[in-house]
Amino acid sequence: MLVTDAMTGSTTSDQAERSTDPTNRELYACWTKDVLRYRDTDRQGHVNNAVFATFLESGRVAIFYDPAHPLAPTGASFVIARLVLDFRAELLWPGHVEIGTSVTRVGTSSMTLAQGLFTEDSCVATAETVLVLMDEATRKSRPLTDGMRERLQQLGQRQIAAT
Repeated sequence: MLVTDAMTGSTTSDQAERSTDPTNRELYACWTKDVLRYRDTDRQGHVNNAVFATFLESGRVAIFYDPAHPLAPTGASFVIARLVLDFRAELLWPGHVEIGTSVTRVGTSSMTLAQGLFTEDSCVATAETVLVLMDEATRKSRPLTDGMRERLQQLGQRQIAAT
C-alpha cells in the first residue's frame, strides 16, 4: 500500500514507513527499564522534560558500560556530540518507562543511536544521539576499533518483515 505525505506530496510504501518509524517498538535491538519517581514530576503533574534525557542515558549506559562487556577501550570514553529529542506524549507518575535503543550508523570515530521511550503501548518520546569515542588523555576523538564496529553492527535497527 502506498502512503502519501500530506505536507510534501511524496509517497512511500506502508512497509517502508513502518520500518523507519521511530515510534515502532520492533525497531529497537536493546531494551532496559527505568522507574518513574515522584521527584521526576513537575508542577503540571507529569514527568519533567529534563528527566527524559536521563532515561535516554539509562538506555545508553546499558549498552556501553555493561561491566561484563564494556564497549570503550581503556583510556577512552563516549561523549555526546548531538542529541535531538522529540516529545510525543505526556509521561505520568507512577509507573515505569521502557527504553529501546538501536545503532543506526557507525562512522570512523562516532555512531548514531535511535532511541524510543515507551510506557505500556505508547511511545512518549524518540531521540537521535550522536556519540563520539574520545581519547581521555588528548580529549580528542579517536577511531573505533574493528571489535567495537562489529559489536555496534549487532546493535543495529531491526528490520521489519514484509506482511
